[in-house]
Amino acid sequence: MRIVVQEAPFDFGAEAAQFAAGRHDMGAVVTFTGIVRDLRDGGLQAMEIEHYPGMTQKALEKIAQEAVDRWSLGDALVIHRFGRMTPGEQIMMVATAAPHRKDAFEAAEYLMDYLKSRAPFWKKEFTGTDDSWVAAKDEDEAALTRW
Repeated sequence: MRIVVQEAPFDFGAEAAQFAAGRHDMGAVVTFTGIVRDLRDGGLQAMEIEHYPGMTQKALEKIAQEAVDRWSLGDALVIHRFGRMTPGEQIMMVATAAPHRKDAFEAAEYLMDYLKSRAPFWKKEFTGTDDSWVAAKDEDEAALTRW
């Protein structure tokens, strides 16, 4: 299991290839990457993500270990960026490996739902005219209820 919290961009293809390499004992590898999107139709200039380093690392390690244990994963990877990013840049990546695809998919969704709703990151959006903190969304919270 590998958890990385970093400011620098990451190479999704290289990370996915490295994660999947030599997986002779796993029948499924699932990957997902989150990207900064502009829901303001061209108005978003940047998003800035803040965090508390020690707290964030421990929280992500805990939830990833829960996923590994719950779905009997062979491995899990979480990469999450912080700092300033522009639309189209990658924010995060999740990868899971399991003997069966259902477990790999469910564990990846679990991790993604957690990262979206409960991971200790704070997001601020910048437009040409203002900046505002991103509030929690009811649908993101509701997604956690299935777990």
